[in-house]
Amino acid sequence: MLNKDVIVACDFPSAEETFKFLDCFKDVNRKPFVKIGMELYYAEGAAMVREIRRRGHSIFLDLKLHDIPNTVKRAMSVLSSLDVDMCNVHAAGGSEMMKAALEGLRSNAAEGRQPKLIAVTQLTSTSEEMLHNELLIAPSMPETIISYAKNAAGSGLDGVVCSPLEAGIVHDACGQGFLTVTPGVRFADGEVGDQKRVMTPTQARLGGSDYIVVGRPITKAESPLAAYERCIGEFLNEELR
Repeated sequence: MLNKDVIVACDFPSAEETFKFLDCFKDVNRKPFVKIGMELYYAEGAAMVREIRRRGHSIFLDLKLHDIPNTVKRAMSVLSSLDVDMCNVHAAGGSEMMKAALEGLRSNAAEGRQPKLIAVTQLTSTSEEMLHNELLIAPSMPETIISYAKNAAGSGLDGVVCSPLEAGIVHDACGQGFLTVTPGVRFADGEVGDQKRVMTPTQARLGGSDYIVVGRPITKAESPLAAYERCIGEFLNEELR
């Protein structure tokens, strides 16, 4: 698992569409780090995770667990056997839930293969107005993100999911070794879609993101491989090998 990377969000409804996309990279030595989210996991289950791992991809299992501590602990114990590289919970579940998730993750992980556990702070579709008017959170977005990140760090987690706009302040608050995984990344000439807090891959790199999560700009591109290469170039400042 690299210290920085582009994670491709495989938000597909079926195995067929997923493998059609991944076949675009069959002749590339460096297999993309992929995100398996709720849509694909609920459609195809653990077998999909195992097959993508067999094909040589690193995996971020993005299921955003959020429930009472015991339920999350037991669920994470089950997921830990899937040999993924990264998984997550919602920081809004609180410190006890996050600690329970980490305990569950450690209980059944393959030897030497415990996934990184990160916590979602606020979704990149959440605006400042929504934060205050619907979620009834009075502090500003940056204050909320920092508080959630500190809770995650204090609970022993490896990092957080935040928008690229907040990656720098998370590092300032929690240290450079605390991971920032940032969706809400779009090319400068691309559509923003339903994201509210976005940056380009270059801006995300300069802002301190450790991992960027990119979906539609790559998966819906005319040439997914070319879009992925562009993303690697802009974020990692290197050519795909």
